[in-house]
Amino acid sequence: MRILVLQHLESDHPGMLRSCLLEHEVEWDAVLLEKGQEIPDLNAYDAMWVMGGPMNVWDIEKYPWLEQEKNAIRFWIEELKRPYLGICLGHQLLADALGGECAPQDPPEIGIFEVQLNKNGINDPIFKGMDERQFCLQWHSVKVTKIPENTMVLASSPLCDVQAMKVGDFAWSMQYHVEVEPDTIDNWISDPDYRSSLEESLGKGALDAIKKKATLLMPNLNNNCMKIFLNFLNVQK
Repeated sequence: MRILVLQHLESDHPGMLRSCLLEHEVEWDAVLLEKGQEIPDLNAYDAMWVMGGPMNVWDIEKYPWLEQEKNAIRFWIEELKRPYLGICLGHQLLADALGGECAPQDPPEIGIFEVQLNKNGINDPIFKGMDERQFCLQWHSVKVTKIPENTMVLASSPLCDVQAMKVGDFAWSMQYHVEVEPDTIDNWISDPDYRSSLEESLGKGALDAIKKKATLLMPNLNNNCMKIFLNFLNVQK
């Protein structure tokens, strides 16, 4: 298997998923879109992952490459019909590219929050062997407000109705960050957009509390990441 990873910032890499890829000897190529790297021939890949980022799906003027990325996602899903995993911005881009809608999340979800699987999520192979209620790292000020056609919502939270969804039989996405690892938060706050979103939403003293809770829950967060990775691999077989 060979996976194409669309990455928006250097700090928004696959995180814990990199260890999963290495352990299971899965080949992958990352494209750093903000660095101007071109999306390669999609036919060469078996799966696509689209990572997070501080930009919004409608920021085309500031980030013109978002249009090319949406076109690639649409072609991947509608024409190639190959497996897809979207995280945070990758979740929103999947919805937007396929005719769904996104809007500002008010208030933003930043921190560790509980996500609830619904009946569809409990029975979906991507969440096989996972708890119905899961603590997850959230960092978003935009949410999916309208899902595309042929889409099922798999999970929600009190502030966000579409925390996870499935498009057709082979595309999954999560609003939350399954890829979190011990240095994820420190890497993110090195970016001014991430830091400002945190301070504007929760105040300057919130960072330490989030990092403390994330550290406490890290073994559980990483275990959930591994399960999603293995479940994603298994649905390819």
